[in-house]
Amino acid sequence: MFQPGARPNSGKMPHMSEPLPRRLRRLLDQINTIIVGKTAPIEDCVACLLAGGHLLIEDVPGVGKTTLAHALAVSIGSRFARVQFTADLLPSDLVGVSVWERSKEAFVFHPGPVFAQVLLADEINRAGPKTQSALLEAMEEQQVTVEGQTRALPRPFFVIATQNPTDQLGTYPLPESQLDRFLMCITLGYPDRASERALLTGEDRRQAIERLPAVMTAEELLVAQHAVRQVHASEALLDYLQTLIAETRSGRWFAEGLSPRAGIAVLRAARARALLDQRDYVAPDDVQAILPQTIAHRLRPVAGAGRGSREQVRAMVEAIAVP
Repeated sequence: MFQPGARPNSGKMPHMSEPLPRRLRRLLDQINTIIVGKTAPIEDCVACLLAGGHLLIEDVPGVGKTTLAHALAVSIGSRFARVQFTADLLPSDLVGVSVWERSKEAFVFHPGPVFAQVLLADEINRAGPKTQSALLEAMEEQQVTVEGQTRALPRPFFVIATQNPTDQLGTYPLPESQLDRFLMCITLGYPDRASERALLTGEDRRQAIERLPAVMTAEELLVAQHAVRQVHASEALLDYLQTLIAETRSGRWFAEGLSPRAGIAVLRAARARALLDQRDYVAPDDVQAILPQTIAHRLRPVAGAGRGSREQVRAMVEAIAVP
């Protein structure tokens, strides 16, 4: 069984009272009791968290995006904040502001909601470019700059952003540079009939979340994130991944190919997926399982393809032999 080691230059990691794979399975099972019938998207969400990335959920309102973010935060014992992105939201509303306090005769910084460990950026594409740029710095640098002073964000720091379909009123398309900062983009979709009946007849999900125990601590999550980086990727697996990356650049499938940063993101996500499957090595199945969610939002199909980005990714994968 794979066991995490110590993180370099930071002393020994906190000790876990039970094996990491069992702890991760309990985490998945607990979230599945809240978001019913969505096993695959929940696995993607947890894999994204373990890989140290950020998650974009593109879907219609009311399918459980906020509930998923809140349940995840409670389950990992982390501070949770939700920001409703609107056209008049300012960067200071997100990162915080310094206010003069007469009693101290000084400006005192009041941190914004971005200083949570799990941040839900709801309807991110309704905010203006300046606010989106402020969030971009937080996601990429794990820090924010306020009035010339840099302030580090807590660890772990995980952004779950939701995006309405761009054909809805009042939305701004996210720039490619910001889309590239999201490790994964997923959809939840409508529940099946049995799952919807469970929602109709069951307990209110907000009340259920209030009773959820923390399955792991924030410190133990850092252990799990370190364990992801230790999952082995063989030379053959790296050859396969590079073949897929090169194929996106061939001009046959997409207008522009993947960047090296995107390739690194795919490998991180595949390692996280392998750890969730209780393996200490990456298999081609791991790459295939996470590829559409990890790269489709970064790519545009060639003109006349007749398929969306996800369908184009799946077609490309089927056309390439597995080593």
